[in-house]
Amino acid sequence: MTARRFLQLDVFAPRPGTGNPLAVVLDADGLDDAAMQAIARWTRLPETTFVFPPTTPGSSYRIRMFAPQKEVPFAGHPSVGSAHAVLECGLATPLDGLLVQDGIAGQLPLRVDTIDGIRRIAIRTPRASVMDVVDAADARLRPAIAGWALGTLPPVLMDGGRRWWLVELADEATLRALAPDWDAIATLAEATGAMGVFAYARSHGQPHDLAVRAFVGNGRRFEDAASGAANAVLAAWLDERGALPGHGGR
Repeated sequence: MTARRFLQLDVFAPRPGTGNPLAVVLDADGLDDAAMQAIARWTRLPETTFVFPPTTPGSSYRIRMFAPQKEVPFAGHPSVGSAHAVLECGLATPLDGLLVQDGIAGQLPLRVDTIDGIRRIAIRTPRASVMDVVDAADARLRPAIAGWALGTLPPVLMDGGRRWWLVELADEATLRALAPDWDAIATLAEATGAMGVFAYARSHGQPHDLAVRAFVGNGRRFEDAASGAANAVLAAWLDERGALPGHGGR
């Protein structure tokens, strides 16, 4: 039996047990698709990644990502977490502060910084695109957001490696009080090939500009602690509408 290194990480976590869990299998050469899917199903985590030596010039490593049900082309927290695992285990060294991840979504650079002794990793996500802009009466969307007090921007279906419905709520208190209709969200996700609904609201008098909640209805039904892919397409959508808050480009 081949021994492989296996790590479980907590990504986007200010303290242990508060972030988005991830399993990383290093030294994945020799695992076929069925074996990788079986491992991902066994871990029962949102995603499990498998790291291989690079095969494309300019890449630091090659990666494949699996949810318990199927392989996925891209996800944010698995990309960040896998880069951290690769660095911790000495499998790659940043060149001019950059790693390059190679996967289904192509070659994606990751910037690696150390700030106050803490490693910070940021990935350039796949290009985001608007798939569909609708109103609250859209027959597909309406059951999933029934009774929600909406904000000013229209709901939109965005794709940036993962597909999400973005829905603005009237305010942060409304967002935090939401009780999602999981059956309706799952029906919407299946009908549109989306992960689910990424609800957001503008924040006032807070250290943050936006509050978000990610309701996943694609296969499993759960609220994601943090979704890098969803946050990336939200930033792209707000920028397109001239509504992107932030400070110094962040």
